[in-house]
Amino acid sequence: MEETWRTPAPDADRIRAGLALQLVATATGISVERMQASVRLKGQVCRARWLALYTAYVTFGWPLDRVAHAFGLNRATAAAACRWAEDGRDHPTIDALLDRLELCVNQLIEAPACELPA
Repeated sequence: MEETWRTPAPDADRIRAGLALQLVATATGISVERMQASVRLKGQVCRARWLALYTAYVTFGWPLDRVAHAFGLNRATAAAACRWAEDGRDHPTIDALLDRLELCVNQLIEAPACELPA
């Protein structure tokens, strides 16, 4: 039986990766579950996950290794995603979407922490 090697990511990184996935899911209508499938993704589902990876890369300022670990992927996949998304900035629709995603993430992260009552 073949085991896949994965580097554990801190919970805080996985939560932030989840935020990027949820925002992309909301913007594209492609579910997080489909983007996180353990099979090779194709078409729009693949590109949606790439948008989430790129959003994490840009807004959190993470290196590609950290992006990959937070999403449970390898560095080559994260690098390909970021190259595709960066090239996508040439298309006004993709560029506008990425701007909106980055704004949403930045507004959430820069907001004061919310202490919940016990």
